[in-house]
Amino acid sequence: MVATIKQPADSDRLQRLAGQFDRALERLEQSSAFAKSSNAFAALDVSRRLLSVPGGVDYLAKRIPELDQAGIFADSDWNDPALLQANLVPGTLATGDQAMVTYECLSELRWLAIARGDYHYPGIAAEQALFFLREVLALNLDLVFDRATEAAREKRLAGVNEVFAYLVDHIGYGDILEQVVEEVWRILRERPIKVDHVKTMITKLAVCLADPEIGSQPRGAERLVSALFGPSTITQNDPGLDSYTQTLETLDVNALKQEATAFARAMSDTGLVSPYHPVLLRFLLKNAPDLIPQALALSSTGTDVLLTYRDLVNELIDKAIHPETSQAVYGLSCILERGLLYEPPVAPGFWRQMQMVLHPDVEAQINAIYGTSQSAGVHLLAGLINVLGIPLGIGQGHNPTCQSARAISMWAYNDPDYLMQLLAWAARDGEIIMQFEGVILRSRELAAGLAGILHLDLDPVSLVLVPHLDRIYIEMGRLSAGRGEDPHKWVNPEFHGWWVGRGFAIAVDVASGNLENHEQFIRDFYAAYHPYYNGNQPVIHPQPAGVAVTDSSAEFVGWHAITIIRVALDPAGEMRAYFYNPNNDSNQDWGNGVKVSTEGHGEYYGESSLPVAELASRLYIFHYDLLETGDPHSVPAEEINTIRAMAENSWAAERLGETAA
Repeated sequence: MVATIKQPADSDRLQRLAGQFDRALERLEQSSAFAKSSNAFAALDVSRRLLSVPGGVDYLAKRIPELDQAGIFADSDWNDPALLQANLVPGTLATGDQAMVTYECLSELRWLAIARGDYHYPGIAAEQALFFLREVLALNLDLVFDRATEAAREKRLAGVNEVFAYLVDHIGYGDILEQVVEEVWRILRERPIKVDHVKTMITKLAVCLADPEIGSQPRGAERLVSALFGPSTITQNDPGLDSYTQTLETLDVNALKQEATAFARAMSDTGLVSPYHPVLLRFLLKNAPDLIPQALALSSTGTDVLLTYRDLVNELIDKAIHPETSQAVYGLSCILERGLLYEPPVAPGFWRQMQMVLHPDVEAQINAIYGTSQSAGVHLLAGLINVLGIPLGIGQGHNPTCQSARAISMWAYNDPDYLMQLLAWAARDGEIIMQFEGVILRSRELAAGLAGILHLDLDPVSLVLVPHLDRIYIEMGRLSAGRGEDPHKWVNPEFHGWWVGRGFAIAVDVASGNLENHEQFIRDFYAAYHPYYNGNQPVIHPQPAGVAVTDSSAEFVGWHAITIIRVALDPAGEMRAYFYNPNNDSNQDWGNGVKVSTEGHGEYYGESSLPVAELASRLYIFHYDLLETGDPHSVPAEEINTIRAMAENSWAAERLGETAA
């Protein structure tokens, strides 16, 4: 008779591993910096084994704050959660590397602890953690529904599926697909330029929806999938680019009109451009150019611009519009609708860009990020089209460079030829030149700025410009130091342009950080921007401003750069401030009922908005024209008191001093 070896019960295994974990954690906590890495490896190993034991994920989730504070992530890519990118998670999990996958699983549990309020991590709000986890789940639907291939399962670390099941159970996803669809539409409402992660989510969504076992489709899912993979009747089964090209050659004029209309409608509805759209547009360019306005969803305004600059537009389509750069179709449509080509420097600026020989370093960097199926010059030209067409869709990515992202957006919105000049210098010459109070600043001669290591989740224009802008901005700040006031007072007008107001208001004392003359600050803001108190003067040039960002608990998160675009009555008759936020998720809850809106209150694509009083309660600096203001004393005291209370019950709670009056 062969003896049977009895396996320990799950509870016994969990208890045994928990004891090992406690000892490993204690050693990690007590270890010196020199021994930290070896003890971290031991704690990581026992964590890996815990993940595969029933109850182990829950055990680790409850201990993750201790594990993080003990230094489990020290010297790893996961050390600073603020720098992590959700779109990198699938690739990490697919490596099969035990240490990397365990780090990733622990990282998701740390995000969960932050999102649930169990772990207060400096600088990261609970809703920011929740947003990150939602994006991770959306990008890993195969894990959520356990639809991975056998090969993927073989490589996958035991416990990964359990971690994702735990995430779904604890962040309240009733129907994950419905939440994914809602999340994608929410992102698209802001019309971002970078949509790679959105396309990845839709691709994974399409695979799940094709499975009959998944069940009914969430509302809006089919529209997203069709916009990307089958905008027209001919493409609805995703025939492939070569097959579609062959089919186009068999169509008559009426059928081509139907194709143009279908693609234009899908693009206008979602802001997404199918890879089939450039194929159609390039075919029309050679065979039916009169249908190009229809394919670009142009109004009479856009059509007039196209007809006036037909040769340039045709050349832009030929050079920049390819399946690899499909989003540039939407950018081109928006450029024509904005009438930008009527500005005298813009058209020649595009001709220069198309003929430009890129600096070798710039070419290498773009190729490394965007691949070589199209040249670096094509990707940069397409990027320029997108930035000029969708200036409020520019994002800072995972970089501390909101100032540079805001500047690129402001120039694209208000001073496009200057942006084109800066890009020409950076792309061709490898540097940009600016002046600060008569001092010439050359970016190549300056040290790195805030973004010492640039995260590369940027559009091509930002990828090229931000390192230079970041260096110059920091140098301007250095030259302004020691003046006893906030350097933004001098830096912002010199950095952004002449149209930035020389009037400058700040709500805090620079030395102490306490509120200072807050009532006057609010009165000056209303007198400068509120139509009821500034003589009904609209915002003519977008103006830089700074907000004290707070989380959903109204606790201070950090200082952040925005652009005030306009102040106007919304459809419900409420006065709102409309602004640009360069971060990657403008639909935020700032606590105490202050919820930033991106749609439903008269916002244009890419704008955020708040009632004027609510924005004023989070402002800490703004610029204005000293010669175009109303009477600050006309602002009612009740309004002032309301705003002060909102500020003092949020970001300013710890900044109340003798100077607050």
